[in-house]
Amino acid sequence: MYVKKALVTSILLAAAPLSQQVLAQSTNVSSMPVSNMPASPVVAESSDCSRGFFSRLISAYREDAQPADPNAPTPPRRAMDAPFDSAPFPNSEWQLGGVDTPIGVPDTNNNYPLEKALGCTKLGQWMQRNRIETYGWINPSFNLSTSNFTNYPVSYATTPNKLELDQFLFRIERLPDTVQTDHIDWGFHFDNLYGYDYHYTTMKGVFSNQLLNNPTANEPLQGKVNGDDPMIWYVDLYIPWVAQGMQITAGRYLSLPDIEAQFSPENYLVTHSILYTVDAYTNVGIITTTKLNNNWTLQLGVHGGDDSAPWNSTSRPSLQACVRWVSNSNNDMLYPCIESYNGDKQTYNNLQEFVTTWGHRFTKNIHMLTEAYYIYVKDQPGAPEGVPGYALGDAPPFPIGINPAYGIVNYFNVELNASNMISFRNEFYDDAQGQRTGFATRYSSHTLGLTHWVTSDLEIRPEIRYDRAYDFPAYNNGKKYSQTIALIDAILHY
Repeated sequence: MYVKKALVTSILLAAAPLSQQVLAQSTNVSSMPVSNMPASPVVAESSDCSRGFFSRLISAYREDAQPADPNAPTPPRRAMDAPFDSAPFPNSEWQLGGVDTPIGVPDTNNNYPLEKALGCTKLGQWMQRNRIETYGWINPSFNLSTSNFTNYPVSYATTPNKLELDQFLFRIERLPDTVQTDHIDWGFHFDNLYGYDYHYTTMKGVFSNQLLNNPTANEPLQGKVNGDDPMIWYVDLYIPWVAQGMQITAGRYLSLPDIEAQFSPENYLVTHSILYTVDAYTNVGIITTTKLNNNWTLQLGVHGGDDSAPWNSTSRPSLQACVRWVSNSNNDMLYPCIESYNGDKQTYNNLQEFVTTWGHRFTKNIHMLTEAYYIYVKDQPGAPEGVPGYALGDAPPFPIGINPAYGIVNYFNVELNASNMISFRNEFYDDAQGQRTGFATRYSSHTLGLTHWVTSDLEIRPEIRYDRAYDFPAYNNGKKYSQTIALIDAILHY
């Protein structure tokens, strides 16, 4: 949603914690971690239909805490081997936005507890026959910060020193079988997100009144603390005879580039880079993903603009074009992408965005990902001096023409063992005119985090982060040049 910039103006104005305002953005769509983590035994109490639903659900969690079967069969795939282990990494494939899994990669989602408990019901059995899956997660977090008003532009943990319900996500999907090449297949995907993080994911025109049109007596620009966002809804058509397979996706999907994603389990760390915080999150449109061969994948699409539904006057038809290359050794990946381009003037969040990600695998246990982008809006209406809220920043009047921002972020990720990984993130961001964050300054951020899988259904992620602004005290609502935060979250899959 556009809370990003245009909204940043109002965000800075609000006396309410900036944490309650929003910015938006996103990226690669991968499925939840597949696992070399504990899995259920073949004969399990969760499949005993003489037991009640909740008894089977509890049994499923208990079974998932047992050691994995080392002799479990591996699903066939029509792609290179997975470059990483998931768990402990959030996903096992090289980044590719707009699809649940790259073409030729099997559906390796765990059979999560809810699906196991439903297995004895007519509904659950019908879903199994039709390859329809349903699962989700609950994700609370807590942070301690040197700021006391707001952690912004850190996201999503914008409110300092507070426990939040970040995400309660429900998912139902059918993944097309892209391993086979003998028939057309179809799929669909629906995600509903409830919690604080809707501040960042909201698209204008899709339940956005909760955030944009929900004033209170004391905080006129504050939306609901926890809101609902039907975040993802699209259909897929897989055609195996175009090159080595083409998938056509139509609906609302995550913006294509970015190492990071909106969904908690798909991230290496709890918080997000500034680079991610202020770029595009979701699009409504049509995107084609074509596997040319094991090395090359091409994506072409058109959407209604970033974070704005096509039925809004703020929407602008925009082009997307990306190509992903993977080396024969599977040790390198390059993913240049035009996420959004229409050449039109700024409206709600009419970003023109050009992104490149490079990934390098040192070993199966160690890899890094580096993303850089150039984004801009054109002819930003108004000037900070005349817009309430910008008085808190150091943004000069916006000139007519290009209003740019630049960023680069690096992730260095290490698998310690099958249950633990650590990630180091370092970032530099230049919001040249303050159009993206509300403060015309350069930023750096440095983050260290651990992901610990207690079982295949529960992960815990402690993190520590240091941020600095160089040209203006952008932290704690324009009062500090730097900020340190310690955080922890938990993700319970169901």
